[in-house]
Amino acid sequence: MKIIMTGATGFVGSTLLRKLHSQNHTITVLTRSANRAKSKFSDLKERVEFIEWDAPYNDLPAGAFKDANALINLMGENIGGKRWSESQKKKLRDSRVLASSKLAEAVKRDLPNGLDVLVSTSAIGYYPVNLNLKMDENHPSANSFLSRLCQDWEQTAHTIDAKRTVILRVGVVLGKGGGALAKLLPIFKLGLGGPVLPGTQVMSWIHKQDLVNLYAEAINNDGFQGTLNAVAPNPVSNSVFSKALGSALSRPAIFPVPGFGLKIAMGEMSTIVLDSQTVVSTKLGDLGFKFDYPKIDEALQNL
Repeated sequence: MKIIMTGATGFVGSTLLRKLHSQNHTITVLTRSANRAKSKFSDLKERVEFIEWDAPYNDLPAGAFKDANALINLMGENIGGKRWSESQKKKLRDSRVLASSKLAEAVKRDLPNGLDVLVSTSAIGYYPVNLNLKMDENHPSANSFLSRLCQDWEQTAHTIDAKRTVILRVGVVLGKGGGALAKLLPIFKLGLGGPVLPGTQVMSWIHKQDLVNLYAEAINNDGFQGTLNAVAPNPVSNSVFSKALGSALSRPAIFPVPGFGLKIAMGEMSTIVLDSQTVVSTKLGDLGFKFDYPKIDEALQNL
């Protein structure tokens, strides 16, 4: 299969690219810097090409989707990278919604019959927060900034012409070299980690390797269709997560972080840490997807 990828040089994308390459797919990477991407994947000599695209404000080069069967769209400015000023909110939106509309235009231009499959990304920010119940794929959306962003992102993805469309609503991704752990590990390694108060807020998470496997399965398995929650089957409270991380590092996790301090430091973005969401996936269970790391202790021990 010839797969077009965005976000292939990122935290999840770089691992996914290597997995798809090992499955003998041909991959075209859309990237802002072809030279930098080529350097990152210099060991992949065959079946990988790089096309420069100054996303999200410019059109894609003519013929970028020529002969493509599939698109995996991982684009999106880091949601937790900077404080959510109005200009940063615009960046978060444009990197997802506007970029997806540019991809839709390119597919329409280059592929009269559309794609065989689109696998696009969203997030569990789609759902309401601080509800004392489990939410699966059938739960309605919220009316927060994050939820509206996810809704618009998903709606734009559906304008990309594809015979089969899969949208993954991704939870908190745990993996080496990025994501939540990159920020937490230095603190916990010093023995200064602990729960973010009140500690009862629930985190719906997924090990990066399981997420990569999920993207690959969505490309390869025609049974994957529609919207799926990309979360491990066992969400945990912040307190349980902190204890598990401390245990994995053989460090204490006894220093609580006051929630009001995070609100002052992070502003509106503090909702990522302070809000509670118990998100599960009914559809992945029905599809028989097997997690390598379904429980937080084994996931953190591995990482």
